[in-house]
Amino acid sequence: MAEPPFWHYTKIIKPMFDNKPVDQIVLGRIITAVGDEVIEDGFMEVRGGKITRVGARADLGTPEAGLDIRDTGGKTLLPGLIQSHGHLSWDGIHELSFQSMYDSPEIRAYKAAGNMLKSLRAGITLVRDLGVHNANLFAKQAVAQGIVPGPRLLVSGESIIQTGGHTYWVCREASGADEMRRAVRDQVKGGADLIKIMACHDTLEFTDAELEALIDEAHRNKLPVTAHATYDACIRRVAEFGVDCVEHGGSMSDETIQILLDKKIPIVTTFSALVLQAKPEIARAYGIPEWKIAERQRAVGDKTRFDGLVRAAKAGVPIVFGTDAGSPAVEHDKLAPELEFMVEVGVCPNRLDAIRAATIRAAQLSKLDAKIGSLEAGKEADFIIVDGKPDEDLYALEHVNETYIAGKRMH
Repeated sequence: MAEPPFWHYTKIIKPMFDNKPVDQIVLGRIITAVGDEVIEDGFMEVRGGKITRVGARADLGTPEAGLDIRDTGGKTLLPGLIQSHGHLSWDGIHELSFQSMYDSPEIRAYKAAGNMLKSLRAGITLVRDLGVHNANLFAKQAVAQGIVPGPRLLVSGESIIQTGGHTYWVCREASGADEMRRAVRDQVKGGADLIKIMACHDTLEFTDAELEALIDEAHRNKLPVTAHATYDACIRRVAEFGVDCVEHGGSMSDETIQILLDKKIPIVTTFSALVLQAKPEIARAYGIPEWKIAERQRAVGDKTRFDGLVRAAKAGVPIVFGTDAGSPAVEHDKLAPELEFMVEVGVCPNRLDAIRAATIRAAQLSKLDAKIGSLEAGKEADFIIVDGKPDEDLYALEHVNETYIAGKRMH
């Protein structure tokens, strides 16, 4: 393993924010994210930041004296939501290239702090921040050292691109195999948890030697590689070269889908920019031009464009929730439209499966499913309490009453 980032050597005498886990028994409806299990009248016991028991209220028995028992009055408990494709220092309000080039480091930090607060209020307990610059490395440090409250973070540091490649104005440019290795090593040095690459835009990017070196260097350092890949030739190429995840996805041949299945490569679908920018009343509020609204409406209305993703999902390729939060009109607390569209378009067969895409499957993507992602005894108590029944109406997730991470009340 690589040396830890510099800040790991800093002695923290006292975190600025240091919540303590709450030992309690919570009563309510429970969506465990274990298959389609819903416990209509259930309880969950939390001790020391971990779930110790989950079951029907009738099986609760006599609780230990002094243990706080909270009746939610029929509210729903479910695992904390996992945002698997977000950009915390993009605000979803302003134009991407402008804020990427002209936001000061301090403003990026404030945006990330504000978006972490919004994420917690929306029930997000883990954000997989995919760059594109290195601000997320410092967001992770701030949360880990108790400087600011936030969700769990998995961060990529700078997204790596070929010189002049897709979003060159904000990513880490490199040319040649040796520069690719150096770019990866710099992210590792900064404390990245994964490596993000931009593998295409209108054309395929990276030479074979560059792609091979980049993926090899990341894997040598025990980090997974995730690739922005939006059409068949690109998806197939990065899968064959050995990436661990595909971001966005797009058109796919049966042969490409089979490669994803054979290599167990998931896709994080990100529909929110299309969906939200296709709604005139929303898009206009964010300054989206009329031609873009019309373009987005045509895209959302033509379900055949999602055929590759639907066929991949039905074939068994894991589909994981992510909104590309920070993109125009996609603020970090807008989750339900993405989940609803996942069901509407068919990459998730029903609402419970969409919830699993944002909980247990997201945890599996990040190799954290032994720790979080479902409400089961032995796991850390990452959970939320919401009004309503999100398994019947996903927009109930817009009414999060409480958010807990490892038993600590964060909202």
